[in-house]
Amino acid sequence: MEIRAMKFGALIFATDYSIPLDELAIELEQRGYESVFVPEHTHIPVSRQSPWPGGADLPPEYWHSYDPFVSLAFAAAATKTLKIGTGICLLPQRDTLVTAKLVASLDRMSAGRFIFGIGGGWNKEEMAHHGVDYEQRFHRMEEQVLAMQRLWTEDSAEYQGKFVNFTASWLYPKPWQTPYPPIILGGETDYTLKRVVRYCDGWLPRARDGFDAEANMNRLRHIAASAGRDMQSLSVSVFGAPSDPAILAGYRAAGISRAILPLPSVSREKILPILDQYQALLETQAP
Repeated sequence: MEIRAMKFGALIFATDYSIPLDELAIELEQRGYESVFVPEHTHIPVSRQSPWPGGADLPPEYWHSYDPFVSLAFAAAATKTLKIGTGICLLPQRDTLVTAKLVASLDRMSAGRFIFGIGGGWNKEEMAHHGVDYEQRFHRMEEQVLAMQRLWTEDSAEYQGKFVNFTASWLYPKPWQTPYPPIILGGETDYTLKRVVRYCDGWLPRARDGFDAEANMNRLRHIAASAGRDMQSLSVSVFGAPSDPAILAGYRAAGISRAILPLPSVSREKILPILDQYQALLETQAP
């Protein structure tokens, strides 16, 4: 089997106390990274009833993060080739029409460099403040994606569903990329993979609990084959990939499309040494 080149991205919570994202984007582009991804939370309710999947104590960057579309616009304006992505956009908490406009605008103004990473979210209280039923978030998200795909590809689009409804409407500009920016979905369950195969362009699993690249790629292949979906049309981007050369080599051998290395929400002076450490990884993993 031919081993294809694996791209490298970086992820960071862009906050009011970390390196400005436009400055980081310039550093990443100069160092040969393909992409940068930012997560989002509109706010974090103080009640903290929902347990954080990452552990007991929620890091402060979760409630200090900038809006992803605003911060990514700054990153795009400061660079020429670096792809910019949401990792992830909490789509069920967002208005469908407004988000469709944001995605199309950012993709067009960046000359087709946007990657639309989406997910259902984990914080029930945050979601409730947006008027979203936690148990219905994935049904809502699917309707939102299908509706936006129409808005991005049709001159006059309409959608009637349980959660998304609008009559025939014009929404311009259209995205730069055709038919629209790649939509990649976060999550690790079989339900996630079925959603990826059904209405997305790629999978965005987290590198946690000893992510087995080969086993997970086989899992995706099986589900794609069962649904009649061509694997060549699906990308796999591992979110928070470890800085271990052997593991990354295994990712590449398994056919992973993109390894997204994590960066802490810290100042420029603290970020640059980490990028220096990562640089050898990018060079040794070149095909």
